[in-house]
Amino acid sequence: MTEAPEVFLSYKNVSKSFGRIHALNDVSLSVCRGEIMGFIGPDGAGKSTMIRMAMGITNPDKGECLLLSTTNRRAARVHAGYVPQLFSLYTDMTVNENIVLFGSLYGTDKNTAMKRAEAVLKRTGLWPFRERFVGKLSGGMKQKLALATGLLHTPKILFLDEPTTGVDPVARREFWAMLYELNRDGLTIVVSTPYMDEAELCTRKMFINGGKILDVGTSDELLGRYKNKILKLDLDDRRAKEWLTKCSHVIDANLFGMTYHIVVDDAEEAKLSVEAEFKKRDIAMPELIEVTPNLEDLFVSFAGGGMTK
Repeated sequence: MTEAPEVFLSYKNVSKSFGRIHALNDVSLSVCRGEIMGFIGPDGAGKSTMIRMAMGITNPDKGECLLLSTTNRRAARVHAGYVPQLFSLYTDMTVNENIVLFGSLYGTDKNTAMKRAEAVLKRTGLWPFRERFVGKLSGGMKQKLALATGLLHTPKILFLDEPTTGVDPVARREFWAMLYELNRDGLTIVVSTPYMDEAELCTRKMFINGGKILDVGTSDELLGRYKNKILKLDLDDRRAKEWLTKCSHVIDANLFGMTYHIVVDDAEEAKLSVEAEFKKRDIAMPELIEVTPNLEDLFVSFAGGGMTK
């Protein structure tokens, strides 16, 4: 008999409001040991509220949130690392000085912090820059330092709230390579991200919008539940969306760069309808082909409500 995975984080019918804003609405979710769980959704969806609640910074109005099997999340967070969305480093202090300071916030004395700092800074590639002022670091290096401060006390679970926003693509890849290495060593990771290529790297993803969880699963599970078809059309014309969406069997049309992904319920019938519309407008139609849906299609459908389940 297979042993049930250990649950490190759970939300049970959680609701949370800030004044008239319903940040979370009857949210239920479990994160198991060893996962990389992605919180995916547009701005204001509720991702940050869920992470802050897990860390005991805010409490549910209704329901229950457990971190490492206890509702006393403030006590449990000695075993949790946290890199918030607006992480503040002291730019007039060196990398080492920041490490010692943030180590003290976890109750770590200077000598212990420095010993752990060496291992963490070497792991994140910051050891050669330990005496450099933080203000002189690149954006990617600052994010690595933020990660390092969250690892100082060797947590069991690490929370990252959009950690690579504003970081260049190379630094993002390096950052995620480090997360994968940490996960292989047994660290459970919860990360919110607006980037679908990063969402793909998570072992499971949770899509949330308007404070409601819309779906949870692996990429294969999520895309397996997507019932619509996608037609790809190379057309760099934002105005085309208006008339494309009026074609028969077309649910939505989303422009990614210079390519439309047209969401349809019947690929062949939709093709005929779109072709007729191009002919009616006396426009030469580019190639229109059916393609496999991806996570970005799923994200847009959740954010815009264009999904059939």
